[in-house]
Amino acid sequence: MSRTRFFFSGCLALLMLSCQPQAQPEPQPADKTEWISRPEAFQQNYTLDQMVVLSRHNIRSPMVSKNSVLTRLTNPDYQWFPWTGAPSELTEKGGRLETRMGSFFREWLGRKGFVDRYDKQTFRFYANAKQRCQVTARQFADALLPGANPDVEMHVAFDTMDPVFNPQVTKVSDQFNAQAQKEIAELFGEDLNAGIADGFALLERVIDITRSPAYPDTASFSQYPTSVQFTMNKEPVMTGGLKMACTISDALSLQYYEEADEKKAAFGHTLTFDDWVTVSTVKERYGDVLFTAPSVAVNVAHPLLQEILDELQNEKRLFTLLCGHDANIGSVLAALDATIPDLPGSTEKRTPIGGKLIFETFKGADGNEYADLLLVYATAAQLRSESTLTFANPPGGVQLKLNGLRENADGLYLLSDVEERFSSAIRAYDAL
Repeated sequence: MSRTRFFFSGCLALLMLSCQPQAQPEPQPADKTEWISRPEAFQQNYTLDQMVVLSRHNIRSPMVSKNSVLTRLTNPDYQWFPWTGAPSELTEKGGRLETRMGSFFREWLGRKGFVDRYDKQTFRFYANAKQRCQVTARQFADALLPGANPDVEMHVAFDTMDPVFNPQVTKVSDQFNAQAQKEIAELFGEDLNAGIADGFALLERVIDITRSPAYPDTASFSQYPTSVQFTMNKEPVMTGGLKMACTISDALSLQYYEEADEKKAAFGHTLTFDDWVTVSTVKERYGDVLFTAPSVAVNVAHPLLQEILDELQNEKRLFTLLCGHDANIGSVLAALDATIPDLPGSTEKRTPIGGKLIFETFKGADGNEYADLLLVYATAAQLRSESTLTFANPPGGVQLKLNGLRENADGLYLLSDVEERFSSAIRAYDAL
């Protein structure tokens, strides 16, 4: 496929203007940041060789307009946040936040000597063609390499879905359907609404559903049974209460990031940090149900698994950014059988907005090649306050585990074992 340069005209100009320095509120108490520390002995024994990053886009507006299900299910006295841009597009704040993350990576990679080695062979930026992904990648790349104006690849028409990033099932059969439904039931229960009842109740209270235009026909999300269907060359489709609740959960989470007044973000309710975690848990369960059952994950993540493995095996590459969606990160991690630990300070515990799934490779002093997986993300407080990210105020960062693979004493895997895990997931697709 050809590599295409896309110029964002007014959209990019608007985002660049919005990146001017602004007053930053004090970090909130929930801003519990952890970072991946490497002792001096580690630095002496391992040299970072390459970094491949799978990123989720930064803050966008909700996928639906304010005059759709959001309005029908919400007390009409409540006003949703006036997001900038059309539904599903990266917001101005999302662009500013991605610039901050790119600047942090510039400091990080600069310490490793990568930035000084930039050229079109050593650095690659490739994003899904949706506006929120292309602009996220553009903001990140320009902050990482200011003045270099690196290409951001786009392989299909702007604002359409690139097959590499499209979490669609491309193999469907009666056997696949039966296996996928069995795995979903084993992971999430026969009643897909039952495990998220507390989240439903909190959302219904926050939006005051009993005073909404949809009441009494819709009194609770749980009254609609949830099911999942699979169609060839389509994303998995959900119907029922969990899908409806996900729309509210998504919009409330985005409103929490954008609205400076936390009580106003909750329509006048006082929510704790754990309550905001519960709000986000609903939409994350939606994504997990759709994309993380083993058979589904290897199906929808197949092209990205191939892309990441190709990058890891590209001897000329130092740094790669692939920018897509939460479904991309979730399905890739599920296909690789990875475990996600708690994410301190984040209300999203699976695939945080703007989060970066990082595959690092190292050359060891013992002559072996090693790898690890990290998840780097801005905490909720950093997102809300637009904190500058530096090593003095780092984003959150955790190390992920690949189940069944043996780590060495320094917490690293043999690169050959990690590559084989990718190859195994790719073969699993072939066997569907």
